Amino acid sequence: MYTCFDKKVVAITGAANGIGKATSTKFAENGAHVMILDRDQENGEAQSKELTNQGYSAEFFCTDISQHQEVETTTAQIVSKYGAIHYGFNNAGTTGAVNKTENVELDDWLKVINTNLNGVWYCMKYQLKQMSQQNFGVIVNTSSISGLHGVRNQAAYSASKHGVIGLTKSAALEYAKTPIRINVLCPGWTETKMGQQGNVHDTDPRFLSDHVVGRSGNTNEIAETVLWLSSPLSSFVNGHAMIADGGRMAL
Repeated sequence: MYTCFDKKVVAITGAANGIGKATSTKFAENGAHVMILDRDQENGEAQSKELTNQGYSAEFFCTDISQHQEVETTTAQIVSKYGAIHYGFNNAGTTGAVNKTENVELDDWLKVINTNLNGVWYCMKYQLKQMSQQNFGVIVNTSSISGLHGVRNQAAYSASKHGVIGLTKSAALEYAKTPIRINVLCPGWTETKMGQQGNVHDTDPRFLSDHVVGRSGNTNEIAETVLWLSSPLSSFVNGHAMIADGGRMAL
């Protein structure tokens, strides 16, 4: 158990499903006030209700992070009600269509960039304003191992995830002499609803050839990494791209 999160406010985007959902549960179990941000209203409300029914503190905010105004409004609502944002896990993302670079439609390119990169910046912009005022904060952003290498037929996704790493490192340098830390998580293949859209699973030889442990990660494993990066146990870790991929990038 992490006592450091008790009664602290954590904002998690993409918290209705997958890694975000698992992380929201872990933070709640460790005593945090969990703010669930997602544009998936049905599953977001369900996750909030599930946590509160178990006696935890959680609230859902229907928010599309690709829309600047929605992020600004939601952040203001959280601060108005809870008085702070101590931790931010900017995790929401989308894969986009699988297509050669020359064949990618403009709308699809912009959808991926606006969610995966611009959306993270929108969240950081307002989180950092609040964290600067309260003189404390920890942010973890979600990139991917696709932000560390190229991916055929997913140029927008890979470009956006590379961008999140650069954004994180730049912001971490800006706040390095303050009580604010900013890191970025680079998961490998993780069993989530979004991941399954790629139609590659643990039984697929193409998958196994690239994953040295012979399996994908699970959302709880990634969530535990987020909590560690957010906790004082990682107090000297800043501006770091943390890989959680079972060893894939060691190849």
